Amino acid sequence: MKTQFPIFNICNLSQSNQEDIIISRFASYLEKHQNLILSHKHSFYHLVLFTEGAGSHAIDFQSFLVKPYQLYFMVPGQVHSWSFEGKVDGYVVNFSTQFFQSLLLKTDYLEQFPFFSGSGEDSVVDLPDNLQPIVLDLFEKLVYESEALQRLSQDMVRVLLLQLFILIGRLNFENPTHQATAFNYTLVRKYQKLVEKNYTSLKLPKEYAELLFITPSHLNTLCNEMLGLSAGEVIRDRIMLEAKRLLTNLALTISEVADQLNFADNSYFTKFFKKSCRRPRQIN
Repeated sequence: MKTQFPIFNICNLSQSNQEDIIISRFASYLEKHQNLILSHKHSFYHLVLFTEGAGSHAIDFQSFLVKPYQLYFMVPGQVHSWSFEGKVDGYVVNFSTQFFQSLLLKTDYLEQFPFFSGSGEDSVVDLPDNLQPIVLDLFEKLVYESEALQRLSQDMVRVLLLQLFILIGRLNFENPTHQATAFNYTLVRKYQKLVEKNYTSLKLPKEYAELLFITPSHLNTLCNEMLGLSAGEVIRDRIMLEAKRLLTNLALTISEVADQLNFADNSYFTKFFKKSCRRPRQIN
């Protein structure tokens, strides 16, 4: 029995020692890497478009039904697994965190897109009918550029991917749940990034509000409006996610998990875990 999730980097999966980008049709990709249907992590961004197939896909312990013309966006570190029914096909793009750095001066450019937030609800996008042929054409061009290996092919891949991200990003901001000022959206993203970095040491919204130079009340209002969660729930959900990830490692005791998450003792951690499991989630 495995004691932890395997972690894959692009070199693990590349047939040509490629370090920064892999583009493939999904059926052939899955045939080469059948073990990827089991729970695992990536050290890279992972993008999948399904054109055929059914079943389910679990991202950080949240399950989604697989269906044609559905896009999945995953960020480094997320745990996911597949459970397919019948034949599946589509496209897959894996790219490293460094892939766009040679083209973009703004190193955090991708973080403006909700589907790269690491949130399950934002990570899965059902393409509307009018966008399906456009997105399909972009993926066909990505496959062509990856196979043709012409001069500046990687830059063309970068441009095509950015075109895709902007196109899908517009969908997110047309959605009423994401209609907010650019400033407010930036604040919430900064809060999520701070939580990601400090969730084991800073566990109160007021501590993050101080870092953002806003009041705890304003931070809570922004989170409720944009995420459908209170500021405190954002912190607790991140701690809970890491707890689930750690508890799947059979080599760790509950006390060791509690210690890694900076709980005073394992009884307090156990109470937190049980309470969080019972707490109903609000779905926008």
